[in-house]
Amino acid sequence: MKKTVKERAPSRLDVNRLIEKIRNHPEFGRIGMILCHNGVVRSTSRSGEGVTEIAVRADRRKLAEIIRDIGKMPGIIAVEAEIAEGVLYPGDDIMAVAIGGDFRENVFAALIEAVNRVKAEVTAKTEKLS
Repeated sequence: MKKTVKERAPSRLDVNRLIEKIRNHPEFGRIGMILCHNGVVRSTSRSGEGVTEIAVRADRRKLAEIIRDIGKMPGIIAVEAEIAEGVLYPGDDIMAVAIGGDFRENVFAALIEAVNRVKAEVTAKTEKLS
């Protein structure tokens, strides 16, 4: 029998924990902005079909490489990211990214690149459609 959202423990990534790691960075005084992304499993696919669950796998080595690369971008001081793996359901958290940097134009650019690269290079997802 399929469990409803209320009957199961949802996947919860903790963006606040990522922010706290950035606040504890030794160069926090140089940070003027922390920007976060919290990706959530949708109940519909991009094509509009219903999604009942997705299976997610993550390449942890590639994630670490991307975090290093993003950390080398202009003005970026700290980068934190988490990926939920396994079977996830609509409403579950799938990805959390937090980036601390000097100015918003640098941090926005870094967050966009980080999220796009993680989706393209780190995660492999298989949707179960209804």
